[in-house]
Amino acid sequence: MFRLFHAKFIGPKLHPQKTITFQLLFPPFKCCSLLFETSLQFYFISSYRRDPLLSTLLLALKSSSSVSCCRVIHARVIKSLDYRDGFIGDQLVSCYLNMGSTPDAQKLFDEMPHKDSISWNSLVSGFSRIGDLGNCLRVFYTMRYEMAFEWNELTLLSVISACAFAKARDEGWCLHCCAVKLGMELEVKVVNAFINMYGKFGCVDSAFKLFWALPEQNMVSWNSMLAVWTQNGIPNEAVNYFNMMRVNGLFPDEATILSLLQACEKLPLGRLVEAIHGVIFTCGLNENITIATTLLNLYSKLGRLNVSHKVFAEISKPDKVALTAMLAGYAMHGHGKEAIEFFKWTVREGMKPDHVTFTHLLSACSHSGLVMDGKYYFQIMSDFYRVQPQLDHYSCMVDLLGRCGMLNDAYRLIKSMPLEPNSGVWGALLGACRVYRNINLGKEAAENLIALNPSDPRNYIMLSNIYSAAGLWSDASKVRALMKTKVFIRNAGCSFIEHGNKIHRFVVDDYSHPDSDKIHRKLEEIMRKIKEVGFVSETESILHDVDEEVKTDMINKHSEKIALAFGLLVSNADMPLVIIKNLQISQDCLNTAKFVSLIEKCTITIRDSKRFHHFSDASCSCGDYW
Repeated sequence: MFRLFHAKFIGPKLHPQKTITFQLLFPPFKCCSLLFETSLQFYFISSYRRDPLLSTLLLALKSSSSVSCCRVIHARVIKSLDYRDGFIGDQLVSCYLNMGSTPDAQKLFDEMPHKDSISWNSLVSGFSRIGDLGNCLRVFYTMRYEMAFEWNELTLLSVISACAFAKARDEGWCLHCCAVKLGMELEVKVVNAFINMYGKFGCVDSAFKLFWALPEQNMVSWNSMLAVWTQNGIPNEAVNYFNMMRVNGLFPDEATILSLLQACEKLPLGRLVEAIHGVIFTCGLNENITIATTLLNLYSKLGRLNVSHKVFAEISKPDKVALTAMLAGYAMHGHGKEAIEFFKWTVREGMKPDHVTFTHLLSACSHSGLVMDGKYYFQIMSDFYRVQPQLDHYSCMVDLLGRCGMLNDAYRLIKSMPLEPNSGVWGALLGACRVYRNINLGKEAAENLIALNPSDPRNYIMLSNIYSAAGLWSDASKVRALMKTKVFIRNAGCSFIEHGNKIHRFVVDDYSHPDSDKIHRKLEEIMRKIKEVGFVSETESILHDVDEEVKTDMINKHSEKIALAFGLLVSNADMPLVIIKNLQISQDCLNTAKFVSLIEKCTITIRDSKRFHHFSDASCSCGDYW
C-alpha cells in the first residue's frame, strides 16, 4: 500500500527515516485502510493546510468500524490537532460510544480541556443511543448541578429517549417535571418525545392529554399517537386517529402506514387492509419495500396468500426481509413444495440464507410432511451454508419426523442435540406421541415439558389424553388429580370472524351476540347433519368427571364452532369462511370443520396459534397432524 502511494505521490521526496517513523505510528490495520491511505496523503502538508486533515479525520471517524480505528484516529488527533478543532473531540467521544467502548469515551471526555454545552449534549446523546440510562442520567445531573450548564431541548430529548428505551417510569415522570419547570411543556419536539415515552410505559391517558394540550400537532405528533394506540392493544383508536389526521389535512407517510398495518394485525379486518392498501398507492408508497413487506405479511396472516404473492411480485428489488416474509407465508399455510421452489429461486437470485430462512423452510417441510426434503435441507444448512442448527431447527425436524411416525428417530435426534432441548422440541415430540399413541415416549416428553413449564395445563391434558387413549385410566386419573393441585392461568379461548366491516368475537358457550338464538340453532343444525354422515365427537380432552353426553355438549360449544355457525348463517355459499383462533384448535373442532366443508360444499380456513388449516371436501391441509 505504501509503495503504491510513494509511486503516485507528487511533491517533495520522502525522507527514509520519516517513512519508517510514519509506518510505526500508523500500523496498517485492515479495518483502517481508508484512514491509512488518506492520512498518508496529508502527512506532509498538514502543517500548512489543517482543514483537509481535519476533514479527512472526520470522514474516517464516520466510516470507522472498530475501537482500534477510533484509537488510530485518536492518536493522530493528539499528534496534529487540538480537540477544539471542528469538535473533533466530541466526534471521537461519540465514536467510542458507538463502538461500545464507554471507558475510552469517558476518559477522553474527562481529558478534554474545553468542554461546552455541545460537548456535554454529545456525551448525553451518546449514552442515550447505546441505551445506557445510568450514565445518561449521571451526565445529565452533572451537567446542570456541578458544571452549571443549562439543559436545552437536545439534552431533554436524549434523556427522554433513554428513559423510554429502559421503560424507567419514575425517571420519566421526573423529566416531565423538569420540562415543565424549564418552560418546555409545549415544545412540540419535547412533547412528541414524551408521548412516545408514555406510550412505551403503557400510560395511554398521559400520552392522550399531552397530545391534545399541544397548540398544534405536527406529523410526528399524529404518528406518535397512532403508535401509542397500536402498541397498547387499542387498534380501533389508531384507525380513528388516522381518519382525524386526514381530516386535518395531513398526508400519511411511512411511519403512519406502518403503524396502521401493525394495528391491523390486532384488528384483522380484510376490508380495512384493502382500504389501507389503496391509501398506500394514493400516497405513492407502494414502492416502499418496508411497507410492501409488512403488507404481504399481513395478507398472509389474514389467509390471503394469493394476495401476498401479488404484493411480493410488485416489489422491484425484494430484499432479504421481503424474501423471508414470503417464505414464512408459504410455511404458515402448509405449502411445502411452493416454499422449496421459492427458496431455490431466492438462492439463484443471490440471497444468502440465514437461520431464520431455514427455520421457515424446515417448518414448511414439516407442515407438508416432506421428510426427505426436510432432511436434505437440515443437512446442507450446516454443511454447505455454514448455518449452525438452533433450537427452532431441531423443533422443526422433530415435528417432521414425528409427523411421519418416525418417533424413535425423532427421539435420537433430541438426544444427539448439542443444545439443551426446550419446550418447543419436547412439545413436538409429545404431539407426535399423541397422534401415534406412544405412551413411553409421550410420558418422557410430557415430564420434560412439565419440568420446563409446570404452569402450562396443556402438557398435563396431553399426557392424560395419551393415557386415556391407551386405556390406562388409573394413570390418567393421577394426572388429573395432579392438575387439581395446581393453580393454572389459562388464556380464554376465543374465535374471530369478519362480517359487515366488523370483527365478531366469540368465546365458549357464547350468547352475547345479538343473533345468538339464530347462531345456536344453526350450530345445532349443522351438528345434526354431520352426525348423520358419520361424525363422532372426540371427548378425550374433556377431563371433567361427567357423562359422555355432557362432555359432548361441552365440546359442541367451543368458540370456533360458534364462529363457524355464524359464518354459515351470514355468508354466501361461494365465499370462503376465514376464522381466527387465539389458541390451538382442538381435534374435535378440526374434525367438525372437515365434515362441515363436505356437507355445506364450502371452503373453510381456520388460523390457530400455530398455523393455517384449509378445509375442503372433508380434508384438512394439515393432514390431521397439527
